[in-house]
Amino acid sequence: MFHSSFFFLGPYSLLPHLFQVAQALNNLSVELYCICDQIVTGFISIDCGGDEDYTDKETGIPYKSDKELIDTGIVNTIPADSSTNLAQYLKNLRSFPQGKRNCYTLRPEQGKNNNYMIRARFFYGNYDGKNQAPTFDLHIGVNFWITVDIEEEGSYSVIYVPLTDYIDVCLVNTGNGIPYISALELRLLDNSIYHTAGGALTNPKRYDIGRESDQSGVRYPDDVYDRYWIPELDDDWVQVTTSSTINSQNANNIPDIVLRTAAQSQNASIPLNFSWSPPDSLSKCYVYFHFAEIEKLEAGQQRELTINLNGQHYLTESIKLDYLNPITVVQTDHPSSGELLNFSITAAEGTKLPPILNAVEFFELKELPNKPTAIDDVEAIMETKERYRVTKNWQGDPCVPREFSWDGLNCSNNNPPRIISLNLSSSNLTGVISTSFANLKELQSLDLSYNDLMGSLPEFLAQLWNLNTLDLSGNKLTGSVPEVLLKMSGDGKLILSVSENPDLCPSDPCKRKKKKLFVIPVVVSSIAAVLVLLFIFSALAIYRRKKHGGMVTKSIIKSQNQQYSYTEVVSITNNFKTIIGEGGFGKVYLGKLKDETQVAVKFLSTSSYQGYKEFRAEAQLLMIVHHRNLVSLVGYCDEGEKKALIYEYMANGNLHQHLSVTNTNVLTWNERLHIAVDAAHGLEYLHDGCKPPIIHRDLKPSNILLNEHMQAKLADFGLSRAFATESDSHVSTRPAGTLGYVDPEFQASGNFNKKSDVYSFGIILFELITGRPAIVRGPMRNNHILDWVNPLTERGDVQNIVDPRLEGEFNTNSAWKAIEIAMSCIPSLAIQRPNMNHVLSELKECLALEMTCGSSQRMVTEGNKKTPSIPFKMTHLEYESNIFPYAR
Repeated sequence: MFHSSFFFLGPYSLLPHLFQVAQALNNLSVELYCICDQIVTGFISIDCGGDEDYTDKETGIPYKSDKELIDTGIVNTIPADSSTNLAQYLKNLRSFPQGKRNCYTLRPEQGKNNNYMIRARFFYGNYDGKNQAPTFDLHIGVNFWITVDIEEEGSYSVIYVPLTDYIDVCLVNTGNGIPYISALELRLLDNSIYHTAGGALTNPKRYDIGRESDQSGVRYPDDVYDRYWIPELDDDWVQVTTSSTINSQNANNIPDIVLRTAAQSQNASIPLNFSWSPPDSLSKCYVYFHFAEIEKLEAGQQRELTINLNGQHYLTESIKLDYLNPITVVQTDHPSSGELLNFSITAAEGTKLPPILNAVEFFELKELPNKPTAIDDVEAIMETKERYRVTKNWQGDPCVPREFSWDGLNCSNNNPPRIISLNLSSSNLTGVISTSFANLKELQSLDLSYNDLMGSLPEFLAQLWNLNTLDLSGNKLTGSVPEVLLKMSGDGKLILSVSENPDLCPSDPCKRKKKKLFVIPVVVSSIAAVLVLLFIFSALAIYRRKKHGGMVTKSIIKSQNQQYSYTEVVSITNNFKTIIGEGGFGKVYLGKLKDETQVAVKFLSTSSYQGYKEFRAEAQLLMIVHHRNLVSLVGYCDEGEKKALIYEYMANGNLHQHLSVTNTNVLTWNERLHIAVDAAHGLEYLHDGCKPPIIHRDLKPSNILLNEHMQAKLADFGLSRAFATESDSHVSTRPAGTLGYVDPEFQASGNFNKKSDVYSFGIILFELITGRPAIVRGPMRNNHILDWVNPLTERGDVQNIVDPRLEGEFNTNSAWKAIEIAMSCIPSLAIQRPNMNHVLSELKECLALEMTCGSSQRMVTEGNKKTPSIPFKMTHLEYESNIFPYAR
């Protein structure tokens, strides 16, 4: 036998055909290596119980083993006599004999508020030798999805729009056997026609009308979303096919191969009938009809159809078909229900061409009554779980459904629910007390007793305003109890337990035992002499540093963040190969950690004394302040003069780059509002979530960074200041901020406070709205954006205010509200500006206006044309989005 290996450069969609060719060469052993120019974007495919990653030979879809994705369950293998000719993803499974609920967490790159199809596959194969397949429930997120009742092989799919960036798929033991799963798949339905009405579409049935029933069904790669289309051709139907290409590049994303087959009745007087039985008579159902005229008719002829349901008009208007132009029809306002849905497609009155149908889809609408736990609480408790490697069966949502709430947690009945009690006593926790606890803002009781926690008792726990019980006894804490916690305890606001911490002083300052206070005069004299020498050496060191041009010799304050050696920094940056930024502090390099995580490395120039001050301020701030909309500090390097800060890498650069006129990828109005809300979240946290409050002082688009999901995060805190009380302002003799963004009151008086940041944020809002920079430099004078925008706002000229590159693609009401918010931020007097929490609240309403705009409008897609306000036709929909606050 001749053996050969081939390397293939091309898309995954061609792989199935290449595998078929390879199999056809009986006397040729072929190894096919794929160096693909694209991956299957928007797909997550998990082989549950599989021990390796691979590419499915039939479809070319890559599957990933679940061994690193879940830490519960048992791997089982289908017996050899049952696994013949099985797809690879069905040959193993994972069963869950322990726990009431076990969950997989899917994290699609595109995040929340997108339409996804999620499919769970099951193959029993008598893997347990019981000859009795179990029944159990599936949950999607925090809501019931379906009961799994499969004798041998089957799958369930759902179309779902998550309100979070992750999706939990949970198997729930109902006492009727051990839950199991063979494969789990997610597919992004880009530009989807599917309307979920705030729920989910389940139990789908898809029929490729006109295809012979003995032919195989259609799926990926013919269907780019990997949907299954079942062939359907009744005996009394007439098959119609074409080899011509359907127009509009697969309008509504229905595969060409599906639309090129159809069925029609025998003649125009005979209707095309079919029926469907919903799961029960109360189920709300959506039916999607897909039509395309694939017969070349004579000049002047046109097929016109009507649809009836159970003898009544299903549509108020007839449907006219044009050659090779597909149309999708669905009644979105009034889902159908009943024990049996009898549909009849007839030729419109006065027409002579028989009715036709190319494809049809049936869905059951599943209500989703439960709302997930507040996202900031979820992120905080997940960070706690990962930080301490909590071994409890913490699966799925922490609070919802209530019968599955996590061990040791109690939650409120708020909408959304909040975590109000956390008991991690005797849970083998080690290390310092994590800042993640401070992000559980509604926490009333926290029990961390009898663990191995060490380090100081952090003052940030006092920021939990509702906390009334704190038990830290039986640990290895050191230092003294912060005064603010002692005061809360003394005032009766907090029950504080810190016993059995041998090195923790119950008061501040520490009162040592008397025997430790015994010293002799010789020791006192020695200590005094040492202090004098240290003072002299310190003075000499400062003098030498000033003499040598401000050479950096100070040390960055140690933190919980990982410390790296200079050698490691050289390795991380590949010997400082790629520069991605530069400032007064020095250069920023692209780096990669050992786990392949990309990072940005800010390296401090040794000749920059002023840069060191900002560098140190930023390091100290980011070590204690954590928020989803602030750039995270990964670690630091502090080796003599070699000092670097290592941040999370923000793949999409900064906002200034995206607003530049040279950027051809223009931000949509929706993206601009999301960025504004993200930035407002970060700034509101600095102002109101930090005690004392922090003022950024240098807000501008280049300091708003965007990650791979276009999520905005504030950066560059070198000029930031913290104040002892919220009412404090500060007089500065040092320039701060950037021309065009600086508060006029600060320029006049030198006073800066939280309202100074609000002014800068208002200017950024105007840049997002208009696409213009804050300062347009001219030959004679520089023009400020407010000089340009003020006359237009007075005239109410919204069309000329909003960035012309959007070409009118924005909601006018949303745009006006954004302009009003920006205007409220920029009065010359700080007292006239709102606080950031008010600005954030208004921006959320502004975004909600945009997200809901047109959500109830039904559309028809004919070719590339979209026509609104036709009662029964629709295509792309925008969905309502609940905007949750990010982690604080």
